[in-house]
Amino acid sequence: MNIRGKFFRALAVSAVTGASLLTIGSSSGAASSGTLAMGAPVKIGISLSLSGDFSADGLAYQQGYQLWAADVNKHGGLMGHKVVLDIVSDASSPTQVVTNYQKLISTDHVNLVFGPYSSLLTLPAAKAVSRYGYAMIEGAGGAPSVFQAGLKNVFDVTLPVANDLQPFAKWIASLSASKRPTTAAYVTSNDPFTQPQLPVAQKIMEKAGIKTVYNKVFAAEQTDFTPIADAVASAKPQVVVLGAVDVPTVSSFMQAFEQSGYNPKVFIATAGPDQGSSFLKAVGAKNANGIMVPNSWYGGSANPMSKVMVAEYIAKYGGTPSGVNADIAEAYAVGQTVAAAVNATKGFNNAAIIKYLHSGVVVQTVQGATSFNSLGQNLNMTAYTFQWQGKKFVQINPASDANSVKALFPKPAWGK
Repeated sequence: MNIRGKFFRALAVSAVTGASLLTIGSSSGAASSGTLAMGAPVKIGISLSLSGDFSADGLAYQQGYQLWAADVNKHGGLMGHKVVLDIVSDASSPTQVVTNYQKLISTDHVNLVFGPYSSLLTLPAAKAVSRYGYAMIEGAGGAPSVFQAGLKNVFDVTLPVANDLQPFAKWIASLSASKRPTTAAYVTSNDPFTQPQLPVAQKIMEKAGIKTVYNKVFAAEQTDFTPIADAVASAKPQVVVLGAVDVPTVSSFMQAFEQSGYNPKVFIATAGPDQGSSFLKAVGAKNANGIMVPNSWYGGSANPMSKVMVAEYIAKYGGTPSGVNADIAEAYAVGQTVAAAVNATKGFNNAAIIKYLHSGVVVQTVQGATSFNSLGQNLNMTAYTFQWQGKKFVQINPASDANSVKALFPKPAWGK
């Protein structure tokens, strides 16, 4: 059987025709059960950042959710019911995201909800959704603050963010003394996605003798990064670890570094370089050369499900595997996880879905194996480091992984 056949055989688990009457949360959003009549669509409510600070990621998430829904509907829908996505914009606002989910559940009477983009929005959204007894499966809410809230309804299909930079830091620390950088700078937004990652990497690297020469936390509302970037350049660290949530932030630092004539040996950003063609268009392929980013998925993944999803994405939107945003996979994996829970519980009862996902079951997705601990974290996933090498986005560590290639080190000069 070819890859596509294998993929849709697996997908059939989430798309088989089921009974004509299925248990769901009531139309008022309460935890009590109701029924979904034969032929009625299953409505999934989603709030996404289609404008504002997170709009690039929000739009990518929309594509991922829509790609998943189209695939499921081509194969019979969820339990025989067509999937209809009710997507509304939250303008990247923590206040608006709460209003959106309240309306989706209490007024629009959606049967299920998928998560928004970013930990900043996921936490208030999950709290709001929890009051209605709904499960919130999401792919971009991995900050410690989300899990420390003690909510039982939130499940993140992606690796917790605090672990993201560990492979990178361990690789730097493992270099021979003659090659290992001696100085590093740590600069991050105070965003709950970025800030938890840097202290983990800093501790590992300092233990290896890499001196911290600059350490700065800036406000998430910061728009002018030139003074901070100039301060980093003046300190001349050999490694720059940047806590960024988007392409514009990374691009701003890169431009400032280039203008000041400063070129670090290693430059890694927590997000931005993983956004495929959007990143290349913003910074240019030559400047992207050597830039790194942590993540748990990339377009060249050997996962058979991922290969099919990437092929379908390219057929619809064009481009290459390297240009596929990791947000696409995260969103798609949310849909796959919900589909598995719906099929296993034989319906759309949110209480049953929450119980099922807390049972330790393993679900296979385009990102790999997914299962949740008592906090809703997916600890099954592996953290990787990726790098732009020319126009190719490649996996460089863990070095022991057969799919990893040799890192481009030190980073080439800007424009090379």
